Amino acid sequence: MIRENQKILNKLYVLSDAVMLFLAFPLAYWFRFTVLRGVALIPLGNYMLMGAIYTVAQLFTYAAFGLYQSYRRARLGRELKRLWAATALVMAILLGWMFLDKRMVNYSRGLLAVAFVLSGGSLTLKRWVLRAALHKARSEGYNQKHVLLVGGGPLAQKYLREIQAERALGYNALGYVSEEDENNGLSRLGGFGDLARLLDETAPDEVVAALEPADVWRMPKIITLCNQAGVRLYIIPFYEEYMSPNPQIDSLDGIPLMNIRYIPLDSWVNAFVKRAEDIVGSALSLLLLSPLMLACAIGVKLSSPGPVIFKQERVGKDNKRFTMYKFRSMRMNDREQDGWSGQADDRRTRFGAFLRKCSLDELPQLWNVLKGDMSLVGPRPEVPHFVEKFRQEVPMYMVKHQVRPGMTGWAQVHDLRGDTSIEKRVEHDIYYIENWSVWLDMQILLMTVFAGKFINDETGGT
Repeated sequence: MIRENQKILNKLYVLSDAVMLFLAFPLAYWFRFTVLRGVALIPLGNYMLMGAIYTVAQLFTYAAFGLYQSYRRARLGRELKRLWAATALVMAILLGWMFLDKRMVNYSRGLLAVAFVLSGGSLTLKRWVLRAALHKARSEGYNQKHVLLVGGGPLAQKYLREIQAERALGYNALGYVSEEDENNGLSRLGGFGDLARLLDETAPDEVVAALEPADVWRMPKIITLCNQAGVRLYIIPFYEEYMSPNPQIDSLDGIPLMNIRYIPLDSWVNAFVKRAEDIVGSALSLLLLSPLMLACAIGVKLSSPGPVIFKQERVGKDNKRFTMYKFRSMRMNDREQDGWSGQADDRRTRFGAFLRKCSLDELPQLWNVLKGDMSLVGPRPEVPHFVEKFRQEVPMYMVKHQVRPGMTGWAQVHDLRGDTSIEKRVEHDIYYIENWSVWLDMQILLMTVFAGKFINDETGGT
């Protein structure tokens, strides 16, 4: 059913997108000039022509953003992020065109804003409803993809558990191929030597090869047989636990090279956007918060003898050390460079405890951000003493040093602050690093400011 009708369904899917995009313009025209009682200086026909151009441009952009690929395995949130990013891109180009072309001065920008919301909103609703309907149908056994599993060891069993737990994804395992009976609740259909026959008899929609290291030598034969049968093959590497969910494939003179940990900020475009975000954000914050910072400085000076600013060496991007600045919140002590501060620490001054509670002691780090030592959002930096300790104890701990450390981060807004699990922090840091986007940064900053997810840095005796 899937293979026979997939092309027709895909065409209908694109066609329905086109209809919704095009209808957004006459609906926006009606709303802007009838409901809001505006004065239309340009006739509807001109806007319809603009809508046709907009529709064609959006469809090509959606295709370029991968929105017409299979999203069976992907979460709805990932698809919608791409949808809105592509919609905003085309609308921004259209507005830029209108700004440069003086003949379009009388076209309503308000109408375009309404069309943007209508087109993006209707396509979002469509995808949500379609996902819900497909999930329900797949949960009841319809719209299934039939999978032949090659391998029966722990890796294959892990894959099997995932598709059985997520019935709404619609994957049906026909059985597995292995030399041994693994007793994993799935029918063993035969050994590796039976694969050619089984591909003909079962006619799977796809094959998933999940071989253990001892069987990897069989992979060339498996690939050859799947190619001969015309069946799509997916391979789960035996080292998958060390890989990013989105590895990057490069090539060297035709030789494929897989970067097992793709980091979006390795792209110079993303790095430029991130740095611009940091410069503008830190400069504006320093300007707007300067009266508050002056009050904090006076309070620190009056609270106890010692400097206003506490300086501490931390480890940043590419394992480079830098000096991080904070308002001093403790009395001068001999454990200030490598101590770990708990919630009840008798070294804190009363004013320092207030600064810590409100995270005001972190404000001088805006200067670190402006200098380029840190970012507004990123993994929290540690002192060298703890970096050396954690790198031996926590797997993948050092991955966090592939980006600039931040004043706040994905771990902090999930309450992994202070004396909490380092392993959990690293998991969240790696998620942020591998899934970075401007929108994720904005989400973290908003959660930090408005949801009370403030920083609570317990490293060092500040």
